Order: sequence, then C-alpha cells, then structure tokens
Amino acid sequence: MSVPSARIVVIGLGNVFRRDDGLGPAVVTRLERRAGRGSLPAGVRFVCCDGEPGRLIDLWQGAGLAVVVDAARARPCRPGRVHRLEPDECPGRRVGAASGHGLGLADAVELARALGRMPDRLVVYAVEGADGGPGRGLSPAVAAAVEPLAQRVEEEITQQLCRTAARTSGSALRRPARCWR
Repeated sequence: MSVPSARIVVIGLGNVFRRDDGLGPAVVTRLERRAGRGSLPAGVRFVCCDGEPGRLIDLWQGAGLAVVVDAARARPCRPGRVHRLEPDECPGRRVGAASGHGLGLADAVELARALGRMPDRLVVYAVEGADGGPGRGLSPAVAAAVEPLAQRVEEEITQQLCRTAARTSGSALRRPARCWR
C-alpha cells in the first residue's frame, strides 16, 4: 500500500487572451493573493497551464490533491454555472470533454490512468463560459463566479489537509477548523 502524498497543486487551465477561457488563470491569481495574505498554507502550488495533456500530467503527478479549474461549454449554456467533478467517482465519464481545449483534460486523465500517474485525488471545477472569442476579460457571469470558486477551492485544500492530518495522527475525532495552522 502506498502512502498518500501531502502535496497539493491547483492548476488553472486556459488562455487569458480568449475571454472566458481565462477563468482558470483568474482563479489561480485570486488564490495566489489569498496565499500571500496567509489565508492558505505555505507549500500549495498554484500554476496556470494551457491544458496540454503531458504538461498536466507532469504538474499533478505525485500530488495528494490536484484541483483543476477550467472554463467549459455546455448546451444549453448557463454562463457562470459551476460543475464539480471527481473522475474517480465517475470512471465511465469523460471529464472535461466539454472543455474549450482540443486535447486536454479528458485526454490527460485517460493517459495518466493508463500510465499510473494520476494524483491521489483529482477534483475538477468547470465553469460554463459565455464568450471564448479573442480578447481579454471575463464576461460578467463568469467574472462573478471567480471569488466564490476561489473560496470553494480553498475549502477543498483545507479539507484535504484535515484528512491528511487525521491520517497522520490516527484520529479524525479532533479536527481544528484550519488544520494547517
């Protein structure tokens, strides 16, 4: 039995020059600011990526938790609606198949599984976008989703750290609200 990793990485997928496709980098930027103010533990890695499968696998390999944030297309579209997926909970579903990237998250998950290079736990947040055309700046509905989504990702990180602390201490009975402090 392998020992779970304590390493956490948050990956913002997208391109800031394609309007709502810049959602992932916007959330990562928000989380980096929070980390700089001390509201997140040191050691969490924040990174932006274009979604190329090899880069994604390299970024999340060996992580205890990898959180991926991406813009998505859906029919019918409700811009700003957030979807939370854990590929291990839905193994037959192609996670991220509705992403704006030709090859990307779904391909990276399938390849990483085949190669045994998945993180211990992968959480995907996909936010429905309204405009993927050229230009900078998020549409109003997607921009409104950035702060609440950053809060949700921060909660994912805190929960992961609490789980890791409980495993390490051998008891899940006493969990401080912020286990990492």
